[in-house]
Amino acid sequence: MSGESKDPVKTICPYCGVGCGIQVAPGEEPGDMQFRPWADAPVNEGRVCIKGGAATEVVDHEDRLTEPLLKEDGEFREATWEEAYELIVEEMERIREEHGPDAMGFFGSSKTMNEENYLLQKLARRYGTNNVDNCTRMCHASTVWALRTSLGAGAMTNSMADLEQAADVFWIQGANPGEQHPIANSQYFRQAVLEGATVIQVDPHANKTTRSFEIEDTDRHMHLQLNPGTDIPLLNVVLKTVLENGWVDEEFVAERTEGFEHLEATLEDFDKEAAAEECGVPLEDIELAARKYAKANNAAIFTGMGMSQHACGVDNVQNEINLALATGNLGRPGTGVNPLRGQNNVQGTCDVGAMPNVLPGYQLVDDDEARESVEEVWGFEIPDEPGLTNVEISHAAGDSVHGLYVMGENPVMSEPDGNRVEERLEELEFMVAQDIFMTETAKYADVVLPATSWAERGGTVTNTDRRVQRMRPVQKVHDNTKHDLDILSEVGTRLFGEGFDFEDPEAVFEELRQVCPSYHGMSYDVLGEEGVHWPCYEPGDEGDPFLYEESFDTENGLGKIEGVTHQPPKEVPDEEYPLVLTTARLEEHYNTGTMSRRSPTLNRQHPENFVDVHPADAERYGIEDGETVRLRSRRGEIEVRAEVTDDIKEGVVWTTPHFAAASANRLTNDVLDERAKIPEYKAAAAEIDVGIEPADRGAADD
Repeated sequence: MSGESKDPVKTICPYCGVGCGIQVAPGEEPGDMQFRPWADAPVNEGRVCIKGGAATEVVDHEDRLTEPLLKEDGEFREATWEEAYELIVEEMERIREEHGPDAMGFFGSSKTMNEENYLLQKLARRYGTNNVDNCTRMCHASTVWALRTSLGAGAMTNSMADLEQAADVFWIQGANPGEQHPIANSQYFRQAVLEGATVIQVDPHANKTTRSFEIEDTDRHMHLQLNPGTDIPLLNVVLKTVLENGWVDEEFVAERTEGFEHLEATLEDFDKEAAAEECGVPLEDIELAARKYAKANNAAIFTGMGMSQHACGVDNVQNEINLALATGNLGRPGTGVNPLRGQNNVQGTCDVGAMPNVLPGYQLVDDDEARESVEEVWGFEIPDEPGLTNVEISHAAGDSVHGLYVMGENPVMSEPDGNRVEERLEELEFMVAQDIFMTETAKYADVVLPATSWAERGGTVTNTDRRVQRMRPVQKVHDNTKHDLDILSEVGTRLFGEGFDFEDPEAVFEELRQVCPSYHGMSYDVLGEEGVHWPCYEPGDEGDPFLYEESFDTENGLGKIEGVTHQPPKEVPDEEYPLVLTTARLEEHYNTGTMSRRSPTLNRQHPENFVDVHPADAERYGIEDGETVRLRSRRGEIEVRAEVTDDIKEGVVWTTPHFAAASANRLTNDVLDERAKIPEYKAAAAEIDVGIEPADRGAADD
């Protein structure tokens, strides 16, 4: 460390998609890093949540992978990088020769940077397959599909700052920003309510978002606590109320939309009373919420995984789009349909093409003109048929898929029906895991590559409102770890000879912006410390804080309205499994827990998983608060502590995916939305067994 600067480095928090700026000061010893606030950070102005403040705690954790590992006779041994690279190239070439290029799958990661995901998807396509995907398939694939099809771009239509300044009503459905995006909730939503805005929250579970708006001397918060899987009928009640009362923006609908007649026909015989009963929400409450939204000067919809993680996820989000279009709440400040993205680069990972059906900039792989424009830069032909999604790759493991390259993902924990995922990974002929820890997934790999952490390397990430920002390296911690970008460059060069030799992340970004139209006007210098919202088509563009001011980015420039009807969850309660299981995340933890479970600060509040049970169900089952219970579905079982609470509705139980030994995803259903291929995490049939002796549930957690 002698001679190195001790000045704090400005970078971006590695957790949620808000994109908060933080500073990290290097220590006297590698890994001895300290968090520092970045007072004038563009997104958060120095504020951080508990995760951001604790982000440096895991950079030099004792569990860090520090050497390449090869599996021999079922056991890992330390190896050299040369041995690892040779085996990877040998096996990938063998699989392509014996089974064809579509026998490999590639998983990108929303915890890694734009440049790294760009290079991974380029590697997959040079290999000859479009079988490349990332975790957006688990969280917002249906949102991306609906927004891109109906409006033009699969991203937030507005920026957080614009919404906080201009919106009168926030409609938050299936999202819990109080826990999952705390800075957005406190800095934007709650502050707006204090200044006169109204929040309408639609969620089956009362949570920190609910409580954050219980502000004295104000009634500007409504919580519509619906039954899981009834979002479409609730929104149809809202839309029918809008139509009945003449609250449609007829000029906007006539000039800027198509399909309104289909919506009218869909709702012509719609029974609001029956739908409200099915939702479990009083009809008058839904009608009041409809009035508040439709009569606002500017109303903005925020959507989350509670909407997208259903077999009807695309239709769920389409109905939100229907509401915004019918009332003219798009194309101006303080309006729009805005997905709150879960990981710090889930937006960017999609932007740069780490998906099986699109190239960088959401250009369809089966569009000849788009594909040829990218081929001109890359210098090789791209497969013209969409590939498999990550869940489809897992389903095909050991059958049509024989090899898997996983960068920074943990599908054993993140995918539904986790027990079956483990079984399928065992059937692969060859697997590479590139990560900072020995995850539940890495244990099944043949080669494990030790990568550097977020604080050790540079690149760009794109936050939930399309702001592309730079992450900057603080200091290297372990000598024999390598940056994801350098690993991919080496593997690509050894496999293909050229097209993968990049000096640094900036060189990769320069190629990325050539093939990604919405990034074309950006450069590292332009991004600076403020970042730039895409689309930024030409040098000098400042980026758009909101989209669609004059027209939508559809083929005819019109926003698409399409009436949708209720589709119950694919699995409903019965005599054997009489409860509805739904899931969500906690403020202190993060997805599969790979980082957050290793943080002393974050693990203190919730060191183990639990299940929320309604008091009436607790009485019926004889469950005491704090008692260990067995939660079961048709796919598996977990042992968790019961918390008796009226935060959840009777007949519904709620738990989390963060804890390896007791993850909700041991139980969730892997049935998919037919279009977006997202699993139905939010509704499954379940049962509880009582009288269980507490087990040591922490030992197996990652």
